[in-house]
Amino acid sequence: MIKFWSYKKEYLKNKKNILNVIDRSIRSGSTFFGKNLSDFEKNFTKKYNSLYGVAVGSGTDAILISLMSIGIKQGDEIITASNTAIPTISAIISSGAKPKLVDINKEDYLINVDKIEKLITSKTKAIIPVHLYGQSADLKKILSIAKKYKIKVVEDCAQAQGATYKNKYVGTFGHLGCFSFYPTKILGAYGDGGFILTQNYQLYKKIKRIRFYGIETSDKNNKFNNKYYANENGINSRLDEIQASILNYKLKQVDKFIKRRREIAKIYKRALLPTSLKLPKENKGNTHVYHLFTVFHRKSKKIIEKLKKNKIETRVIYPYPIQKMKPYKKLNLNNLKNSEIISKGIFSLPLYPELKNKDVIIICKKIKKILKKLNF
Repeated sequence: MIKFWSYKKEYLKNKKNILNVIDRSIRSGSTFFGKNLSDFEKNFTKKYNSLYGVAVGSGTDAILISLMSIGIKQGDEIITASNTAIPTISAIISSGAKPKLVDINKEDYLINVDKIEKLITSKTKAIIPVHLYGQSADLKKILSIAKKYKIKVVEDCAQAQGATYKNKYVGTFGHLGCFSFYPTKILGAYGDGGFILTQNYQLYKKIKRIRFYGIETSDKNNKFNNKYYANENGINSRLDEIQASILNYKLKQVDKFIKRRREIAKIYKRALLPTSLKLPKENKGNTHVYHLFTVFHRKSKKIIEKLKKNKIETRVIYPYPIQKMKPYKKLNLNNLKNSEIISKGIFSLPLYPELKNKDVIIICKKIKKILKKLNF
């Protein structure tokens, strides 16, 4: 069986070092807001050329806390893509705002920036561009629109850590950049975790308060000024010391992870280019990190079924556009045709750093055989 993804190979390769950092973390006597967290925040922020960074409990919390920090309230509207993960929408609604969905491009499945302005009203307070599958949305146009209408930009970088747009890291263009450390991500923990980057000191201070009940902490070591006094309403969104220690260890290897992902994507593209599959497009000026290798075929269900019989796992990310889900059907009535068409034909092939070249070649051969047999 060629699994779509598994942390086990990575863990076995790094088992000794990972167990060592976990052991040191537990023996330190600190469970939250200790040295591991401070070190990781400093290292992640420096790695991605930002001024300030705060670790939080999940990628969803990263978006929610970001929206809370810029004062989003009941009745506000936030524009985002219709082809995104549920957490993007969940965070918007949890902040009290209403999501306004924009259709996606047929070529790269990213937000269609030419349709954003039509949705802007006096209630629009932010745009959340989703850097889906591993590459950046068209930030030049998005930032221009945001500046024109004086609205905030909160980047959803959950699937694109390390991706660049015009030689600059995603997550550093907007007012805030949000990341996820869910285990499947480019930099994955063995539990949940998230991060927020910003260049604004006041937002940074506010985010640090919001993540832990509104309590004030110092800049350098996350120590509480008064552990039992809230300066504003906040939530509980802590990255624990164990996860911080694991992430700090793996952060040193993240460039190797991305390099390997790009190598695997290159093998897929070279082998599958002559087929009827529509392969991922890497946009000009972008560095794609290939969190996912997402292909399209109008007969995707049959191909997926045949691959499964050949013991090759795939995933559909995402099979249901947001507007087709029960809680979100009444969000708006915009034309979201592309996201609905694409959701019926996309599927993602296995891609993770520990995947062997021989397995990638086997996958490609099986796909070619299936397409030929089905006369696709």
